[in-house]
Amino acid sequence: MKKSYLLLLLFSISFVFAQNNDTEFENMVNAEMKSAANLMSVQINPNTLNYDVTYHELRFTIDPAVYFITGEVSTTYTALQNMSTVTFDLANEMTVTSVTKNGTPLTYTESGNNELVITLPTTQIAGTSATVKINYSGAPPVNGFESFAAETHNGTPGTPVLWTLSEPFGARDWWPCKQDLNDKVESIDVYIIAPSQYTSLSNGLEVNQVVNAGLKTTHFHHSYPIPAYLIAIASTDYQIYNQQGGLGTVGSPFFPIVNYLYPETAAASQVSLGVTPTIINLFESLFGNYPFRNEKYGHAQFGWGGGMEHTTVSFMGGFSRGLIAHEMGHQWFGDKVTCGTWKDIWLNEGFAEYMSGLVVENLDGDTSFTSWKNNKINNITSQTTGNLYLTDAQATDVNRIFSGRLTYDKGSMVANMLRFKLGDVAFFQGMRNYLNDPNLAYKYAITPQLQAHLEAVYGQSLTEFFDDWVYRQGYPTYTITAQNWGSGQAKITVNQTQSHFSVTYFEMPLPIRFTGSGGQTYDVVVNNTVNAQEFIVAVPFPITGVEFDPKRNIISRNNVVTLGTDSFETNNSIALYPNPGDDVIHIQMPNSLTLEKVTVFNNLGQKVLENNTLDFSVSSLSTGVHYVQLETSEGTYHKKFIKK
Repeated sequence: MKKSYLLLLLFSISFVFAQNNDTEFENMVNAEMKSAANLMSVQINPNTLNYDVTYHELRFTIDPAVYFITGEVSTTYTALQNMSTVTFDLANEMTVTSVTKNGTPLTYTESGNNELVITLPTTQIAGTSATVKINYSGAPPVNGFESFAAETHNGTPGTPVLWTLSEPFGARDWWPCKQDLNDKVESIDVYIIAPSQYTSLSNGLEVNQVVNAGLKTTHFHHSYPIPAYLIAIASTDYQIYNQQGGLGTVGSPFFPIVNYLYPETAAASQVSLGVTPTIINLFESLFGNYPFRNEKYGHAQFGWGGGMEHTTVSFMGGFSRGLIAHEMGHQWFGDKVTCGTWKDIWLNEGFAEYMSGLVVENLDGDTSFTSWKNNKINNITSQTTGNLYLTDAQATDVNRIFSGRLTYDKGSMVANMLRFKLGDVAFFQGMRNYLNDPNLAYKYAITPQLQAHLEAVYGQSLTEFFDDWVYRQGYPTYTITAQNWGSGQAKITVNQTQSHFSVTYFEMPLPIRFTGSGGQTYDVVVNNTVNAQEFIVAVPFPITGVEFDPKRNIISRNNVVTLGTDSFETNNSIALYPNPGDDVIHIQMPNSLTLEKVTVFNNLGQKVLENNTLDFSVSSLSTGVHYVQLETSEGTYHKKFIKK
């Protein structure tokens, strides 16, 4: 069966983002979905599943002034089963001129389905390795946003610039590869041959430059596993600006930050880039060492308004702090640990976007961070639907894969809600464990693997949370009433409706802030699991005001919060729970009361139990209605409960 791609070019793409018309955010999303102006069938190519790529030597001859590429790609791979042919993804527009193995020419066909099928001279046995060399050339196809661009910068007529941008499905447009999310190449060497007046770049460390007959060959080596879509090249009259990153702790030396800038804007860009070491040091303190410390981090200016997180060198259309933070965050989430399917894309984009929020929190403070979260929530809830983990059908639509409202904004706020639910210590430890898991680090991950790591540190199941917020749709609307409830206490009643039928109830800890007449504030968190749930909480002053989610940690909309004026009655403040119950019953009562004795009667009026503690077992009682007499320091009260 041949791999097929359905390419329906969309000439008009609109994105709706409720981020104060944040053009930069839209540009970032557009750039990251760049080869994305199409609806594409992206099922795994079954013809590339029988081998594992271990090494590429990539030699590209380019001229930024010409839309064309000539390549020599040597690929070392290991057979996963006996195989008589080896197939690579390669656009129909590329022309292969030769394929060899150990210098011996091989027969091949370009199938017309964007594949190169090579016939091996003999059957290759499972577990053995081989290297094939492919020579090819051509003008890459133009698919919407281009995976390969030869343009200009610096006005008219301008200076030529060439760059590539392959996420999610564009690597095959300009080189023969295996581009599905099931294989990472263990290491690569990239040689870029271009006119000598240009500076060229790629992933990893620059090894050397050699100039010969007006051509400059620039060699880069990258020694970490990398998927095909994150391999990139660029070339123009770049001006290089060096910085230094890393905390410099024992065993973790500083590493270079190499920036490739357009000369005409280099001075302004350097000012904007001044924050880069601060951001990367913050990320190291929260999530562990920069994943590619033995090589470099850096930025390369290119012709898009957003950015793209190519491993060790993010391509940037500008240098705002938020964009720097987001693309850098991808080095952990997306480049070190890569989403295992496009259905799991939120593992890349949601967490990278949340890292940009952490920069706001740590550099600007809580007020700015609350505003950042509020903008996200407003955009997420601008529509009543939207799942985070994609369906099979949604994963064929690049516009849905890279939805700003869902993949980026909802993804980042779900990350924030996990942090709020688990607490900082457990959340950040769980994330570090996820990133350092030897089965995931420099490999691929899917959503259940993230959940498992967070559950391991939390000590409780997160299935309900992931079902509601990741796999299903919508958001809650809360109706919350609070009132004074005896000396030093307040009663909270919580009701909820859901914007989408897929969720029966959003179970979440809810943050509530009380205020007093003297300007006092007091924050509590109640664990809401059912409708009409009541909580009696200690508050050190009479409450005169109440606010729900003051720091905007919960995705919700149109909430109604009311300060109740009902007079306090002691009898109403006493409750038994769980009710009905079958094991241990707890008595909830104001702090001003002291329990003296509990007497339980069955429905015949017979005494069946006596106690003097707030918790007592009813496991020995018969099922049915029972009556409880509570003798306290302020009188006797009567309650009813049902034994299950």
